[in-house]
Amino acid sequence: MTRFSTVRHPVRITLAVLAIAALPAGAAVALPSDGSSPQVSPAAAERSTGCAAGWGSLPEASKTPGRAAVQNVRTGRHACFDRLVVDLGGRSTGYQVAYVPVVIQDGSGAEVPTRGNAVLRIAVEAPAYDAAGRPTYRLKNQRELSNVTGYDTFRQVAWGGSFEGRTALALGVRARLPFQTQVIAGPGSSTRLVVDVAHHW
Repeated sequence: MTRFSTVRHPVRITLAVLAIAALPAGAAVALPSDGSSPQVSPAAAERSTGCAAGWGSLPEASKTPGRAAVQNVRTGRHACFDRLVVDLGGRSTGYQVAYVPVVIQDGSGAEVPTRGNAVLRIAVEAPAYDAAGRPTYRLKNQRELSNVTGYDTFRQVAWGGSFEGRTALALGVRARLPFQTQVIAGPGSSTRLVVDVAHHW
């Protein structure tokens, strides 16, 4: 009499169980019948875990109105992410942050080349000039707004132009990694647009 085993490929099954356990809560998983590794759905892949839990790589935007002008662009390194800050001389403002194939400079239509394997276009609804057309942010080098040498994720911060009340930046990064965007009020009447990009998924 032939006996059939109810357990096949125990090593593959164990690996599959471990892979599923490492996924974020609510991740959709397809279990292949051939014993291969489980596949994570695209929606689950857009959510990060660990210190960047809940972050994703899809576009983020806010239509909050405000009167502000760009005063500075700076960067910083943190334990699990790199941070870009746009200092604004005024209250909260709208923004759009998204991965794009290439950043197009506002006004001229020229491409903004960046180092890295992915690029984030950061647009803030605030000019880099005042009502008289005088610059509020004096950049020394349009190609290198901040020195990001040695950063884990950032590769370059380049100027994308300031046109018709909107300022754009091109943030070259190591890969299409999860990010989060937030507007922080203060000090005083100023506002900061903060974009954090994780080191890993």
